[in-house]
Amino acid sequence: MRSLRYVLVVALAFVIPALSAQSVTKPVRVAIVGLVHGHVHGLLSALPKQTNVQLVGIAEPDLPLSRQYATQYHLDPKLFYTNLETMLDTQHPDAVLVYTTIKGHRQVIEAAAQHGVASMVEKPLATTMEDALAIRTAAREHHVQVLVNYETTWYASNTEALAEVAQGKLGEVRKVVVHDGHEGPKEIGVGPEWLPWLTDPVQNGAGALFDFGCYGADLMTVLMHGEVPLSVTAVTQTDKPAIYPKVDDDATVILRYPKAQAVLMPSWDWSFARKDMEVYGTRGSVITVGADQLRAHFVGQAAESLVNAPPLPENRRNSLAYLAAVLRGTIQPGDDLSSLATNMIVMQILDAARRSAATGKTITLEPLAP
Repeated sequence: MRSLRYVLVVALAFVIPALSAQSVTKPVRVAIVGLVHGHVHGLLSALPKQTNVQLVGIAEPDLPLSRQYATQYHLDPKLFYTNLETMLDTQHPDAVLVYTTIKGHRQVIEAAAQHGVASMVEKPLATTMEDALAIRTAAREHHVQVLVNYETTWYASNTEALAEVAQGKLGEVRKVVVHDGHEGPKEIGVGPEWLPWLTDPVQNGAGALFDFGCYGADLMTVLMHGEVPLSVTAVTQTDKPAIYPKVDDDATVILRYPKAQAVLMPSWDWSFARKDMEVYGTRGSVITVGADQLRAHFVGQAAESLVNAPPLPENRRNSLAYLAAVLRGTIQPGDDLSSLATNMIVMQILDAARRSAATGKTITLEPLAP
């Protein structure tokens, strides 16, 4: 009897850790909400290669649009729901991936939060501070994660630039210049389900100012350790009114901090697509080159050098890996690029920039009430 008991104890000692390991690596159940944001194409292309997540549902009221995606990506028709609440009640996902209009974020996040479900939305977080504050309230009341996905978060070049600043290699940051944008959404051929709302000031918040200004605001907020800028000054214009009659297609935004400035240059008027950042400090500078390289120049060096950024860790290599790590508790978002705390400040910057451009005045900011 003792020998049998001993065998059972030894066996359990091996079995229990194995079961725990399986539970940790079990795919996170995700559902897509909305198919009108064109970035969902990238998500659906990437999903078959992901072991971190399992797609369990898609909520989209537009039936022809759902059929289009089902055909293009060979999706099981049983995944599709026309009603968000029905999908949440039926599938009980761990998180929703939100591809609605930007204005639609609040409604989806609040509904998901009431079910105890986390949300990851495409940038930016919202179109107004009112909606951003309501989103924060829902996240706090229901104890759920709300994350914001930016393409540039998964650039090794940006991660390395942030790391070099954090390590003090550049000294104190004095000026940051961020260029983001492309030739224009119509010019690059965004889909008919996307272009109407992307160029609508209510559904998107603004034009290029919100669409691409959020990238630089996000990066600068992390560089400044979550500090709210003292002031925001913005100028917007519409160089192509025949194409974008309702919104800006070019903007320049200046953020002022006690000892630093940032210049954000979002545009739908670039002659080519670009997403790059220049960081200048008292001891050197780094300029990102694409997703994987940097040009670095430090005090005492005769010339700059081209540096290959080290690859990102597995759990930060893309949005889905990051989401799974957050929900499993192996990453705490804190004040990183995707966190709600960071993106509340991003929203303050975007809102102030919109008001500055409309009034021709510099807008002063204060930290949000906790």
